[in-house]
Amino acid sequence: MLNPPMKTIQGIAVAPGIEIASAFVLEQFRQRVPHHIVVPEERAGELERFEQALQAAMDDLAADRDRAARDLSKEAAKIFEFHLGLLQDPTLLDPIRDKIGNAGTNADFAVASSFSRMIDQFNAMGSQVFRDKARDVLDLERRILDHLMGRSQERLSRLEEQVVLIAHELTPTQAASLGISQVVGLATDAGGRTDHTSIMAAALGIPVVVGCHAITEHVNDGDLIILDVRDGQIIIDPDEETLEVFRKAKKRLEQFLTETGQDVGAEAITRDGTKITLLGNIEFPHEVEQLLKYGGEGVGLYRTEFLYLISEDEPTEEELYEQYVQSLELLGGRTLTIRTLDLGADKHTQQQALEPERNPFLGLRSIRYSLQHLPMFRRQLRAILRAAAVGPLRIMFPLITTMTELKQARMILSDVADDLRQEGVDVPSDIPIGMMIEVPSAALMASTFSREVDFFSIGTNDLIQYTVAVDRSNERVANLYSASNPAVIRLVKNVIRAGKRRGVDTSLCGEIAGDITYTMLLIGLGLRSLSLVPAQIPRVKQVIRRVTLEECERLARKVGAFESHRRILRVLREETRRVLPEADGGWNAD
Repeated sequence: MLNPPMKTIQGIAVAPGIEIASAFVLEQFRQRVPHHIVVPEERAGELERFEQALQAAMDDLAADRDRAARDLSKEAAKIFEFHLGLLQDPTLLDPIRDKIGNAGTNADFAVASSFSRMIDQFNAMGSQVFRDKARDVLDLERRILDHLMGRSQERLSRLEEQVVLIAHELTPTQAASLGISQVVGLATDAGGRTDHTSIMAAALGIPVVVGCHAITEHVNDGDLIILDVRDGQIIIDPDEETLEVFRKAKKRLEQFLTETGQDVGAEAITRDGTKITLLGNIEFPHEVEQLLKYGGEGVGLYRTEFLYLISEDEPTEEELYEQYVQSLELLGGRTLTIRTLDLGADKHTQQQALEPERNPFLGLRSIRYSLQHLPMFRRQLRAILRAAAVGPLRIMFPLITTMTELKQARMILSDVADDLRQEGVDVPSDIPIGMMIEVPSAALMASTFSREVDFFSIGTNDLIQYTVAVDRSNERVANLYSASNPAVIRLVKNVIRAGKRRGVDTSLCGEIAGDITYTMLLIGLGLRSLSLVPAQIPRVKQVIRRVTLEECERLARKVGAFESHRRILRVLREETRRVLPEADGGWNAD
């Protein structure tokens, strides 16, 4: 029997690397169930497997019914009674048993195909009542398949081999909880390079490709996968010749990463003596240990939303304070830059809103959200200011678009500090206050803002999105989202110049800070501080140590005259390969 030809699926590269491993498909929405024929002598056992899964699903439903009757109402319990009735309906069950016992269809596929037919029939009737019934049937299908195939998280915990995780999408919380040693890569249908889930996944230090559209429809559990982040592609069932090519590329990259990992103690200084400060972007205090392991010199961006996203209840002041103090203590005297809450555009906040916004990225988010939720904002500021007594700390306000927003935020911060001092709390008077430059209006007005802050941090993830009018989580227009866009480069350059003129420290904390394709350009534009995912620090440091300031400035002038983002990107890649040829596979594709 001939092997099926290999397939290639294009996605969006997020975290660098090359990985070769079996696929593990995380079941979400409608599962893709493999089909095979069971030999006659094994059909009775397959039928028994179905009956056991059916009974287990009914037991689950009965338990849910009793719980609903006890904790909710008799009306709620009737929903589960309806479900139990469906699972005893011969018109549904007899065809499944016939497919297994007579036709030899495997139980998983027999269940999925029979339930799918009923779901399609209900949906075709056009009424909302029948669409609701279709959802009921879908829930029953999942319950039975869970018992037949095993729940994904349970199967993940039992893995004995390394896998590439394949999923439709992951929430930021799910991505953060993927700390499973056997998961060596991730590919998803949905997502963009710089949405929160991708950022969380990249922090795991594994190759990540998102925005693959329909990879879950083309991959089965156990398929051999090549995850090639150089080109943002996934190769399914590669032939031997292709496998050999990628094994060699993977080996070269691993050797390079090993060599860079041994040099983490070296300073990030160009060949002609220019010092570049490399800081870390973190979400959790425990990431500080990884940051120091990779040679980071402090935290340039501490995202503080996670405690709010994992719970229905807001964290208390004490919970926030403990997180910040733990980070400062682990840093051992190095600076911690805390970004105040960037909530509003995330799914969690929108789901909790009485009236979800149609376009939350252009709505009440970040500093706007904080200024309209003052008790929450003041609670966070109190925790930050109290923690400032433990170690060096900087406060950074996100998504500032007007001077009014900045002055309001500073005024509230000052009021909170006064309240704490009246309570006898020692609040340092010299805490540096900064802002993120994430929208074109702020970049264009950087000279004005520089009179009111101690430092800038350029957030290119949002700056690109708002400059080129592309949703950074929308895979359909991902080709237009590019840090090499000439307009983006000019805005970054304008902010750096404005900061220099007034002596305002300027850093860059977007994802391109960790992409070695852009390292020479950023230095050439005048940046002397970058904040990035800790695992990316050694690669960026290698580039810095192999170039001169003159080379970087010459490159910045050269691409500054180009009108095409593709031409700019091509030249940047060529220069990166010239400087660091052994890092092939170690940078993100744009």
